Amino acid sequence: MSKQQKTAPAPEPIQTKPGKPYPLGATYDGEGVNFALFSENATAVYLCLYDPADPSSETTRIPLIEQTDLVWHIYVDGLQPGQLYGFRIDGPYDPKLGSFFNANKLLLDPYARAINAPINHNDAWLGYDYKNKSEDRYLIKSEEDSGPSMPKSVVIDTDFDWDGDAAPSIPMHRSVIYEMHVKGFTHTHPTIDKSIRGTYAGLGTTESIDYLTKLGITAVELLPIHQYTDESYWGYNSIGFFAPQNTYSSSGMAGQQVTEFKEMVKSLHKAGIEVILDVVYNHTAEGNHFGPMLSFQGIDNRAYYHQVGDSPEHYMDYTGTGNTFNMSHPRALQLVMDSLRYWVTDMHVDGFRFDLASALVRTDEEVGRVSSFLDTVAQDPILAQVKLIAEPWDIQSYQVGDFPVRWSEWNGKYRDTLRGFWKGDEGKARETTLRLLGSPDLYSDGRSPANSVNLITAHDGFTLNDLVSYNDKHNEANGEDNRDGSNDNMSWNCGVEGPTDEVAINDLRERQKRNFLATMLLSQGTPMLVMGDECGRTQHGNNNGYNQDSEISWMNWNWDEKQQALFDFTSQLTSLRREIPLLSRRKFFGNEQVAYMRPDGQEMTEDDFNNPHTHCLALFIDGLRVDEQTEDGQAIGDEQLLWILNAYWDDVPFMLPKIGRKTSSWEVVVDTSTGQLTPDWKDVKGGHEYVVPGRSSVLLRLR
Repeated sequence: MSKQQKTAPAPEPIQTKPGKPYPLGATYDGEGVNFALFSENATAVYLCLYDPADPSSETTRIPLIEQTDLVWHIYVDGLQPGQLYGFRIDGPYDPKLGSFFNANKLLLDPYARAINAPINHNDAWLGYDYKNKSEDRYLIKSEEDSGPSMPKSVVIDTDFDWDGDAAPSIPMHRSVIYEMHVKGFTHTHPTIDKSIRGTYAGLGTTESIDYLTKLGITAVELLPIHQYTDESYWGYNSIGFFAPQNTYSSSGMAGQQVTEFKEMVKSLHKAGIEVILDVVYNHTAEGNHFGPMLSFQGIDNRAYYHQVGDSPEHYMDYTGTGNTFNMSHPRALQLVMDSLRYWVTDMHVDGFRFDLASALVRTDEEVGRVSSFLDTVAQDPILAQVKLIAEPWDIQSYQVGDFPVRWSEWNGKYRDTLRGFWKGDEGKARETTLRLLGSPDLYSDGRSPANSVNLITAHDGFTLNDLVSYNDKHNEANGEDNRDGSNDNMSWNCGVEGPTDEVAINDLRERQKRNFLATMLLSQGTPMLVMGDECGRTQHGNNNGYNQDSEISWMNWNWDEKQQALFDFTSQLTSLRREIPLLSRRKFFGNEQVAYMRPDGQEMTEDDFNNPHTHCLALFIDGLRVDEQTEDGQAIGDEQLLWILNAYWDDVPFMLPKIGRKTSSWEVVVDTSTGQLTPDWKDVKGGHEYVVPGRSSVLLRLR
């Protein structure tokens, strides 16, 4: 049993020392605990200790007298891992000046490594007089004590036997990312022990890892696991940037969640699978001026949040959640950087996907490539070893392609272009060719195709199955009268002539799913699958399951034949991507290495690219002109490939090119019309027509 699983109340009498201002947070050294908390504008800080056997009972309140570099600190002898604590902060409650200090409210340590209970809303946590019904009630200070009901921070022991754990260190261009939810992935799994389903332990089981390995992914990208408030299933309302979400722990919440998370990482690493965290540093769960006082607002509101210039009681809301974290303040920036380094060094994660990353690089007026956050990340030697992925937009800006060379990005332009192409939208030919090649128009400034994280779906939208099955969203279960969520429908019929009988419609839907999966996994760049898209997971038209901790969002493990066939097709595609390095290059192709072909076998012209009715094209990749090796010395340039994409509803005869003086033989490697990837390849002669079925994609390899 690890030391952090012990629970011991504070000894009597309390013996204290001045302590040290760093590291911030609660640090156990084997004999006691050092506490350090930044607050620039507080007038008094109190450390409150709680009995682990009765978390509602405050046993001791200790004023912090020492202050160094705006950090309040103290050392308490004899405290052990498992000790519960919080802070009370005094200072002016003057919302008109942006100050909300209220010592009646117990606050979580921003550096807490663990939190002892789920964070479900309680009115006692509101810093203002919520019983007053006026619109200005936030101006009136609450006198109600939140201590008894407020979750507590937990002192932990960081000792852990990593047993020689080593990061898989998979190059970005060889990565296949799997976006998933810790709970939703295993919550209904039929063979995993019920006691650990939906937990870190469940994700670390042999059953989970065998599935991921067979699927062929190289990294799991976990929806937020920073401690969050429980009104959101997705977890995009963080409040503890160092603490793993305690409800995903099967072993306890008194620090055991830290150990269980580490065990999960160790198990995934042994299987060669990386762990990427979806992190939410752009805002917190404290919301707007009517939100709860949980931590930052009561510690130093003016330091941690962007405020409206002439109305500092209100927050700048670039995130749609009520507030925006103030990364232009050096202490807020320090907290985020300390958090990132902690998850790499102590928790062994392999990278981060930054939610609404544009909000992180904002000043109070603008967003740009030059920011203290980007500059700090760029020079950090620890973060240089891990993957950094930006969601390059927020509700007021769209920054795809604008992040620095160190960063990969969710390529929203890839998603939108390929959806439009397969839907049959006009005028998509030119941009489609760019997206298939890794978006050189966006990432050729010192970057590579791998900087483009190619996605068709994500957690916040339709699943792949629903994208091709529903014309409209069906979010009624969310309780917002179906007003929430975007209208990102695909529509099976796509507005053009197509089948009318149910069997043909269902066959077309399956084909469109295969088209999207094949396109994403054969494109240059870094593909990202979404949990369940490989097996046709449906949310029954709900494209915004943020609050659906239910069968709507959980993985369904009861598959039919079509679902199994789709999984097999997907796993064969990931295997093909590994086997043919030409499909995942480190560098962009040169003009002499690729060509785009028309159905008549001729190269496409400018008129073809600009023709709004160009719905069928082929990419020829001349690997013999590629002088490059993989990381292990394997030659890349030993393949010649022809990839035909036909977004027409009808079949298209395509003239296969002759290569060299002799008649060429092409073998069909992928055919999305049938879903077959088998060694029993067709043999097609160059200079002859090959009929490409409507709404299908074919990859051929020259013998």
